[in-house]
Amino acid sequence: MTAPLAFTALIPAALFGAVAVAAARRRDGRGPGVARLGSLASAAGVVVALAVAAVTALHGTSTSPTLGTADLGLSVRLDALSVTMLAMIAVLAAVVVRYSRTYLDGDPRRDAFLGRLAATIAAVEVMVVSGNLVLLVAAWITTSLTLHGLLVFHGDRPRAVVAARKKFVLARIGDVLLVGAAVALYDATGTGDLGTILDQASQLPPAWAIGGISLAAVLLAAAAALKSAQFPTHGWLVEVMETPTPVSALLHAGILNAGPFLAIRTAYVLDSSRTATTALLVVGGTTAVVASIVLLTQPSVKVALAYSSAAHMGFMLMICGMGLYPAALLHLVAHSFYKAHAFLSSGSVIDDQRASGVALPRRLGRPGRVLASTGIALALYLPLALLLGVDLVGEPVLLAVGAVLVLGTTQLVAPALDSTGTAAGVVRAVVLAAGVTVSFFTLEAGAHHLLQGAVPELVPRDGIQLALVVAVLLAFATVVALQIIEPARPSGPRRRALAVHLRNGLYANAVYDRVIGALRVRPQAAPLTAPGAGRPGAGTAPIDQPLEASWN
Repeated sequence: MTAPLAFTALIPAALFGAVAVAAARRRDGRGPGVARLGSLASAAGVVVALAVAAVTALHGTSTSPTLGTADLGLSVRLDALSVTMLAMIAVLAAVVVRYSRTYLDGDPRRDAFLGRLAATIAAVEVMVVSGNLVLLVAAWITTSLTLHGLLVFHGDRPRAVVAARKKFVLARIGDVLLVGAAVALYDATGTGDLGTILDQASQLPPAWAIGGISLAAVLLAAAAALKSAQFPTHGWLVEVMETPTPVSALLHAGILNAGPFLAIRTAYVLDSSRTATTALLVVGGTTAVVASIVLLTQPSVKVALAYSSAAHMGFMLMICGMGLYPAALLHLVAHSFYKAHAFLSSGSVIDDQRASGVALPRRLGRPGRVLASTGIALALYLPLALLLGVDLVGEPVLLAVGAVLVLGTTQLVAPALDSTGTAAGVVRAVVLAAGVTVSFFTLEAGAHHLLQGAVPELVPRDGIQLALVVAVLLAFATVVALQIIEPARPSGPRRRALAVHLRNGLYANAVYDRVIGALRVRPQAAPLTAPGAGRPGAGTAPIDQPLEASWN
């Protein structure tokens, strides 16, 4: 693709921008025009995004001319990362817009909602194809502002308003950090072009000192963490449950990913600073562990999914800190589609569970069988790793990721092996675990090939970072053990008391409320029910209905 043609990547954003303008100009209530225009923009956006991705795959990376001055202004960068993100967002946007038309059918403010939704999607699409610091920062800030409009769509719901305000405070801090990083990068490199900045950063050896590009790396890491609701600033994420379900889907499947995306996009900058990558390891690992434990105690489908999102964001940032950027991109894409489906179907999950009428086998709680499950998971992992030439001894970070995969597949095998179920159930669980293992290696290899040259190759981590990785692994192992064993243990006073503390997120959100002086909100009289309940395809269960199984 020639450089000027790279601007075609902005067509999807322009189409959604037109939808937002059309919605803002409507004064006569809801009508078919905006909804139809939104559907057309979604379909056209998917076509354009896939076409741009295909051309980029054939002709390689391209950057448009910069419309501005002093290497600052409007510029588009098309490479493997940006076209992958653009295509993913276009597909998700098409699904969310189509769902929103049905979800808000009959609501007199449907056009206003679709307009705000379109503006948010447009901002995210501009952000992922930005080729210049100015456009990246502007799109980053715009994304947050348009999301705020969606979070306060129901302005008569006090909890939604307070949660949006808490998010607004953190977002402005994140904006300041990103602006500071952009200024530091421009001062150190003399350009706002991302390609040039990444080329210069790739020449720098990793260092602990903070200054120049390294200072920018630390600020970028902090901005990414705030954007992705990392502990202990995650409270707003679990409180924005009173927004319409499509907002939750877009937030968790798209906008939260801005943090990991920023880390992957600026990977060469981050890898030049040991301080920045260590910060990602600590913050991401802590969030992943804490959120994974807390979500087990949540009685609400959506709140459990919110903690799950925080955990996944933390894991992505953690593996970025390890230097495994292709694995982070793979996780990002997989999590986005999974979480969009989870939220859009959350309203009917309880009904589906009850309608299935399937009784789960009784758990036995025998440690020996749990250890056997770990052995099976390890037996599935090691042959493939050795066959593909993974250097588990020379690359301890790869060994750590392998350990996480083993822990994950253990969770698939253990419930079947440690239960009163049949042998056929165990076989099915082992086959599923084998499929997950093979899929991981296949997709990770694909992601590594896709991002070759766009992100740094894996470099050895120093002793401090490896010690942190080991600590996080031990914490993950503890969490997995709790997730496997706790459901089979009898309830007791201490367990119930601990569950209360965990259900409240270890009170980190309460501390944050005190710090910013968040308003106290009276509880509502009745649980919320999705608009249009009872129509085909619409949610029918209250979003605060208790879960009957743990989510992750």
